[in-house]
Amino acid sequence: MKKNIITISRQFGSGGRTVGRMVAEKLGIPFYDKELVEQISLESGFAPKFVEEHGEHAPGKTMFSYAFAPQGVPGVMNGMSTADFLWHIQCSTIIQLAEAGPCVIVGRNADYILKDRPDALHAYIHADMEQRADRIVRLYGESEKSPQTRLQEKDKRRALNYQHYTGRTWGAAENYDICLNTGKIGIEEAADIIVSLVKE
Repeated sequence: MKKNIITISRQFGSGGRTVGRMVAEKLGIPFYDKELVEQISLESGFAPKFVEEHGEHAPGKTMFSYAFAPQGVPGVMNGMSTADFLWHIQCSTIIQLAEAGPCVIVGRNADYILKDRPDALHAYIHADMEQRADRIVRLYGESEKSPQTRLQEKDKRRALNYQHYTGRTWGAAENYDICLNTGKIGIEEAADIIVSLVKE
């Protein structure tokens, strides 16, 4: 079956967002990244900044933090915790976008949410630490933390969130149709490979 929906999972600093945008442009289909955050914000009532910071991250740095996350109040958010309510809205929004037609969706565990769609292609974008560190400094500038620490913290929080809500290991090759190392092949080549697979 032709692949109409492309999900892009990515390590922080690997250029996955840029790959996704290029794929969407080359195919002439909608691209959802910040746009997805805005849609989830409208559906949930949370501010876009809150959605962006919490939609892919664990409430804290360890699995234990989920146990101590704010609990739901009966009659409010259907009694769900804030994290679970946001997850529910995120799933619903991503499914709706996929149902609406061909598109590229970056992050938000979309690979898992759409895992049963035969028309979806799931890509994972990664690169080595040194190249990712260089990229985030060029794009976002320096901070009090070292680039390596920033990368490790961001990836760890994404991995914890993914494991919590999917029961799977984030970044494990078996969860994706293709894994591409932008540090080796470059961002544009990665986009071209995905486009070629979609057009087959």
